[in-house]
Amino acid sequence: MVKETRNKNNGEINPPAGDLFEKDRKQIETYSYLLITGLIIALLFLMLDLKLLAGVIIIASACLGVFLIKKGTRLISSATSSINDVSTLNEKKDNVITDFSHKIREPLNNLVIITDMLMESGLQKKQKDLIETFVASTNNMVTTVNELTMQSAGNLSYESRKHIKFNLLSTIQNTIELYSLKDKVNIDFILNKREFGEFECLGDPIILKQIFLDIFNIIETQNTERTTKVTINLKREKETGNETIIGFRIQTDKNIVLISENASDHSLAARLILTKKGTYSQEFGKNYTVLNISLPFTNIVQETKQNIASQKIEELIQKEKTHKDLKDIKILLVEDNLINQKITLLTLKPLVSSIDTASNGKEALDKFGTASYDLILMDIQMPVMSGLTAAEKIRALESSTNSHVPIIAITANAMLGDKEKCISAGIDDYISKPFQPSALIEKIKKSI
Repeated sequence: MVKETRNKNNGEINPPAGDLFEKDRKQIETYSYLLITGLIIALLFLMLDLKLLAGVIIIASACLGVFLIKKGTRLISSATSSINDVSTLNEKKDNVITDFSHKIREPLNNLVIITDMLMESGLQKKQKDLIETFVASTNNMVTTVNELTMQSAGNLSYESRKHIKFNLLSTIQNTIELYSLKDKVNIDFILNKREFGEFECLGDPIILKQIFLDIFNIIETQNTERTTKVTINLKREKETGNETIIGFRIQTDKNIVLISENASDHSLAARLILTKKGTYSQEFGKNYTVLNISLPFTNIVQETKQNIASQKIEELIQKEKTHKDLKDIKILLVEDNLINQKITLLTLKPLVSSIDTASNGKEALDKFGTASYDLILMDIQMPVMSGLTAAEKIRALESSTNSHVPIIAITANAMLGDKEKCISAGIDDYISKPFQPSALIEKIKKSI
């Protein structure tokens, strides 16, 4: 485990094993790219019908991969455990966790995509068995990375952050999906959407996610062998000027204490509710518990002109969708990592007629201004200009032309609030690494 000590003089966190931790992380990153290169060569040999050479490389790569993933899993578990050793985390600590998750997800995504390709390439039984073992190990590492995201959720600092535009329903749905990524989930979620329409607001979606994740964790810790049914209802309670009070009704089919009597001292959910100037109450029955939460959200003031423009854009999108087919579209792939770029091209080129590439947001803007695209696949963390900035500038350019090119974020940024940041910047959809190629293709089909 990576241990940390606190300097008594200035209160700073000093990691004595930090250098060793960073060395292991860089070693994993190097071995990952070596493994990816080997798998790509094996795939090329299979295409050239050089099965013997391909088999040797696959066996060597699979063995290296299993070793690498076990080492990576231990490293991530150490990082996850170290989060529990720190009671207060500042913004710098949040950034360290996010950066670590990003750097692990990048090579991990490439491994997922290449192994998927290899499984479809007609391997011999022994080779297929090795790749299946490798896939199982990869899936375990994916689970561990997702657990890191979940584990950090309860420890992220809840200081004031920049308020962004987000959709309340999709944020709750995304939180449920995030929680469901855990290895074992004994909760059956029901999100009732019938009595609550779409609601766009300004605020910090991370706080809302933290509240719900903490409540879900409490339900899990008090779980018996039977799965707990959790029903979530939303309603507008009151609207005053620029604010709307939203009520959240969370009901379980068991008698569970969701927030204890000393919640203000010990419960993260309760502290966050009070921080947002909200209220909560609980009702207990023989076989149920109901938690009622009321939280204020800032309304979005929309100008009439903007509404008219958005309606025209929506009409154009629907019109274009009826005439587009996957094989006929032109895609702009924005990705600074050449290996990631090549692997995405390997995935899409058999299905798409034309794909241009850009290595940063500025280059993407230049190409967007000189060519016509049906879809943009946008990485987020890039040099020169980030994907979020590029998306905002693209939407600004489109505002005067009544046009709209769908943008899908393909990113290793998968921490709390990342999806909402993308949507707020004008990005239409979001897929976090690692992902299966079929998931990306499905999102592309929905966007065009």
